[in-house]
Amino acid sequence: MTTIALNLQAVRDRIARAADACGRSAAGITLLAVSKTFPPSYIERAANAGQTAFGESYVQEAVKKITALPHLELDWHYIGPLQSNKTRTIAERFDWVHAIDREKIAERLNAARPGARGRLDVCIQVNVSGEGSKSGVAPGEEARIAEALMALPHLRLRGLMAIPEPTPDVALQRRRYALLRTLSERLQAAGYPLDTLSMGMSDDLEAAIAEGATIVRVGTAIFGARETL
Repeated sequence: MTTIALNLQAVRDRIARAADACGRSAAGITLLAVSKTFPPSYIERAANAGQTAFGESYVQEAVKKITALPHLELDWHYIGPLQSNKTRTIAERFDWVHAIDREKIAERLNAARPGARGRLDVCIQVNVSGEGSKSGVAPGEEARIAEALMALPHLRLRGLMAIPEPTPDVALQRRRYALLRTLSERLQAAGYPLDTLSMGMSDDLEAAIAEGATIVRVGTAIFGARETL
């Protein structure tokens, strides 16, 4: 087995233990391998080890990888900040977008989504730790974006996403993820068909799973330390 395959298995084991610890089934948790900055060969190794969902944050880099790997049946998730001039490419090439926080961006994605691709699965990003530099709507604003998304025929609202400020404080990790879960439950109670909580990364996936994560985004623990572009 390659190092990537071994790392993948170790992360899957972590997910299984975390799910078991809180009485959940690991089958309800998707591992999203965050492959940004890593070459197509790394993605192919992960795919050969059974990984199918990959997350990217840099549009041009991602398109090169998608183009290089047409022989693999992969799900591509865009998890980075959304810029207006990149929406067409994202709408055309990705299966998921995790970081919607503006109606204008959602409208542009909807307009650019090719009908042959089917609906684009999307999540609303919520800034659960209140960082001024972090994207995402403030808690309480997600309902406004959700209402707008439901009116866009080429997008499918799946859930909420968060990237909290890193902290080693497990109790604080859980409070922030619990907030996202509560916001999701409120939207569900209001009739929004949400089934996704995209939260948790290499250092805190256990806390996220304990609070209901359905997608955990893991890069470093699978591919190793990345170089900053």
